[in-house]
Amino acid sequence: MIENWFVELDEALRLVPLGIAIGIFLLFLFIRKMFVRYMFSFLVKRLHRSSTAVKAIEAFQKPLQAILLMLGVYLAIVYYAQENWLILSALHRLFRSGIVIAVGVGFYNMSASSSTLLESVSKKFGVDEASMLIPFLSKAVRFVIIILVATVVISEWGFSINGVVAGMGLGSLAIALAAKDTLGNILGGIIIIIEKPFSKGDWILTPSVEGVVEDITFRSSQIRTFADAIVTVPNSTLADQPITNWSRMGKRRITFSLNVAIDTEANKLRTAIDRIEQYLTEDPSVDPGTIMVRFNEIKEGSLGIFLYYFSKTVAWKEHLTVRQDTTLAMMRILEEEGIKLAYPVQRVLLENNLTSEKSVARQ
Repeated sequence: MIENWFVELDEALRLVPLGIAIGIFLLFLFIRKMFVRYMFSFLVKRLHRSSTAVKAIEAFQKPLQAILLMLGVYLAIVYYAQENWLILSALHRLFRSGIVIAVGVGFYNMSASSSTLLESVSKKFGVDEASMLIPFLSKAVRFVIIILVATVVISEWGFSINGVVAGMGLGSLAIALAAKDTLGNILGGIIIIIEKPFSKGDWILTPSVEGVVEDITFRSSQIRTFADAIVTVPNSTLADQPITNWSRMGKRRITFSLNVAIDTEANKLRTAIDRIEQYLTEDPSVDPGTIMVRFNEIKEGSLGIFLYYFSKTVAWKEHLTVRQDTTLAMMRILEEEGIKLAYPVQRVLLENNLTSEKSVARQ
């Protein structure tokens, strides 16, 4: 009877470490929950004026939760398996690797293209929202973070990376030769990002393509032509070509010659020219800076009026509307002044003197 009691007591005592280990895990699980609920809310309220600090807290929120959870599991297993050095050795490495990965995830979240840190960098250097500089920096920083985390974790498990580094050094020349064009396109993309000759949504013209820029990547840029087709142009090609950015015009030019009938009276022509110039000056859709309406040439069958002015809008559709409205107004002015537009015509003149000479010769 007593022996059975001691056996039961011994079995119960063996379960005590397991119960304590489970208690340690549940304690950290509770701390993790309370930490997220109260501590993060407290920090966000205290630091609400600093958007950078708030973004950093949000970036590290889930990694810190994971660290607290891993710490609870780690302490629980360490307490329960105190004498099993093999399990503890692997556990130490797993715990340290998990901490490194969690911290790396936090920095990875902070380096997002929408992060406050990169947004402050873009504001400092005057980078607009359409620029590809911020996504480029974000991807570069994230790539470095992944490499560093992977290197630390691999080293933690006893693997030497010296051979990998040496192999990369030996193969770098072959890679550079094989990827010469790709590297040239990447460098061209960096030049485009830094110099900003165009951004997404801009209408550009180059010797090779004309259209609206839809995307800019490291290797190439995608341009939608006016035939609604996508043309992918390598960045190295764009970097070496002259680029006309029509979207960055402050105003858009309208110029043409208006040909009127050759027999138009001079006073009517001057009156019409003055009225057209006054109309363009008063039109709110026309830029008042440069307006020229001049009688500039006498042709064989017409008189030429030179027109040169700018619409305030640079959008193609609105520009055409301005051009249409102003041209119709000019036609109305010419009609009111009794001036007709010139059209191809041939005239035959018969002189009376020549007819009289022919009749005398016949007599």
